[in-house]
Amino acid sequence: MTTTADRILDSAQTLVQVRGYNGFSYADISAELSITKPSIHHHFPTKAALAEALIARYRERFAVARKEVDDDAAGARERLVGYAGLYAETFAQGGRICLCGVFAVDAESLPVQVRQATDAFFADQRQWVAGVLAEAGMPAGRTGAAAEAYLASLEGALLLARAHGQPDGAAGRDRDVVRSVAATLVDALV
Repeated sequence: MTTTADRILDSAQTLVQVRGYNGFSYADISAELSITKPSIHHHFPTKAALAEALIARYRERFAVARKEVDDDAAGARERLVGYAGLYAETFAQGGRICLCGVFAVDAESLPVQVRQATDAFFADQRQWVAGVLAEAGMPAGRTGAAAEAYLASLEGALLLARAHGQPDGAAGRDRDVVRSVAATLVDALV
């Protein structure tokens, strides 16, 4: 059974991924869910507390998704392509972009604890990508920078896809900006 807190998180996540942290308020969630603002404040006393809970849940879900990529892929190339698919799947959900990518864009206006949680999400991603690159034989001194380049490219591909107005993968896989950028980088890195 879905709890009120889960429904609030679901609504807030969609709003953040489409509008940004500064583009929504508790009034938007209240209207969407037909609940009162005090009910939202009962579960998440501040917008920062809501954002931290969103990031914690997103980080946990991304860890599970990375594990599935690890379990399903045969080698480093396949793992990196599968990982990029997580970003493409996010965009296919109505043009959403990575939750923490949105928070990173809004970083200057975020409370410190939300910036720290956002950075922790990206630290997880850098560590995983760097590990895959190391397993592929990339020298240890290059894996960190290469992982950051790969992540930056995926986040940027989401922005390009949104700018192109590419709705729900309607342009087809050959025009899927995220997968196209990922394939180009994987060829260069592995």
